[in-house]
Amino acid sequence: MQRAMLAVILTYASIGAACGTTAPANVDGLRRVVGTDLIGARGATPDDQRKIDRTAVGICAAAIWTKAECERHGEGR
Repeated sequence: MQRAMLAVILTYASIGAACGTTAPANVDGLRRVVGTDLIGARGATPDDQRKIDRTAVGICAAAIWTKAECERHGEGR
């Protein structure tokens, strides 16, 4: 009985630990990588497309996307 209760307690404790969320410690690093160009960009104008491209360049340079994903972003250009 004690082993079963211990197993139940450990199961719930591990689920709680694995499913918890925390706020990012610092967003400055993410802002440096991704930038803020996408704010307000809709892709409807050449200027908007440049904003999208600048954001993609930062994401590719930081290796957040794979090389194949970065190459797909540049298709047809």
